[in-house]
Amino acid sequence: MTPGYVDLHLHLLPGVDDGAKDMEESVAMARALVAAGYSDAAPSPHAWPEFASAQEAADKRAALQERLSSEGIALRLHAGAENRLDPDLFARIDKGDARPIAGGRFLLVELPFQAPVPRLPDLLFRLQTKGATPLIAHPERCLEFVGNRARAKAAHDAGALFQIELASLLGGYGSAAELMAARLLDDDLVYVAATDLHHAEGALDWIPEAIQTLERRVGAPRVRELLADHPRRIIEGTAGEVT
Repeated sequence: MTPGYVDLHLHLLPGVDDGAKDMEESVAMARALVAAGYSDAAPSPHAWPEFASAQEAADKRAALQERLSSEGIALRLHAGAENRLDPDLFARIDKGDARPIAGGRFLLVELPFQAPVPRLPDLLFRLQTKGATPLIAHPERCLEFVGNRARAKAAHDAGALFQIELASLLGGYGSAAELMAARLLDDDLVYVAATDLHHAEGALDWIPEAIQTLERRVGAPRVRELLADHPRRIIEGTAGEVT
C-alpha cells in the first residue's frame, strides 16, 4: 500500500516550462512519483509571461491526467503554479488570475535566489489581506533566508508556510542549501517537503533516497506530516495557521 504522499511543487506538465519536455517524460516522471509513494500532485508550472498561460496549463494537465488514467498510473493531478513574489502577482490576484493550489487560498510563491527581500513581511501581509496564504518555495535556496534563521522565523511568524525541496537534503543544491534545510527542519519551520521535480532522469533513485534521508533526520511521523498530511490539507483547503 502506498503512503499517499502529495507533491505540491513539481514541473510535471509537458512542454510548458523548463520541466518535462514532452508527454512521454511527464509519464515517466509520474511513474517515478507513484513508485515513491505519491498519490497526488499539483503540477506547478512557472506562472511567468514567457511560459504557458493558466488555460494552456489547465489543458495540459487535463491531457496528462487522461493519459495517466489510460495507463493505470494512479496519480491524481490538481491545479497549481509557481508564482514570483512580485508586483505582477498582486496584479494577477486582483484580476482573479492568481493560480492557487487546487483553486484554494494557498499560493506557491518563490523569492529571488541571489537577492534579499527587505520588505518581505509587508509583502506577506499584503498577500494575506487579499485572501491568499503564501507557501514559500525552496526557502533553503533563497538569499533572504540562507544563513539567517531570524529572517526565516520572522517570515514564518508573518504567516508564511515553508516548503523545502527533498533534493536539498541530498546536497543537490549545494552545502549551504543542505545546511539551511536542516536548520529549518530543526527549528520546526517547515510545513511541506516537495520534489520540485523537473526531469525523469534519476527520479526513481533520488526521490526514495531523499525521503529516507528525511526520515532519518525527523522520524517517520514527521515525514508523514511533511509529505502527506500537511500538503493534503493544503489541497483540501483545511490547513490552519502555522504552528
